[in-house]
Amino acid sequence: MNNKVTYWVEMSDYDFDTANAMLETKRFLYVGFMCHQVIEKILKAYWSNVCDEPPLKIHSLSRLAEKTGLDENMSEEQLDFIDILEPLNIEARYPSYKERLMKSLDAERCKYLLQQTDKLRTWIKCKL
Repeated sequence: MNNKVTYWVEMSDYDFDTANAMLETKRFLYVGFMCHQVIEKILKAYWSNVCDEPPLKIHSLSRLAEKTGLDENMSEEQLDFIDILEPLNIEARYPSYKERLMKSLDAERCKYLLQQTDKLRTWIKCKL
């Protein structure tokens, strides 16, 4: 792995640990946000592995997967999960969305997000 790929993988791993810490402290809003960050960064690791140019400075998981062609190898379940994570980046940042999002995130939902995030990041890591 080159240095750019290693950088993104390490950042993704750090964010996964942070997401778990947020669950332990019941900061459910940030569990969702960090799960998005985990997948965004592992997708940027994949991008750095298969593309010559640096990753786009975007937060759209579906667009990152599409631009690398990885989406063509993803299952429907994986693509559906990306759709679940996609809004968690934006909605966690803005007060108008925060309250609604906080109501939808509880311990069980966050455990599910973490499990699915781990499955997807592990699958992408295997492609590096």
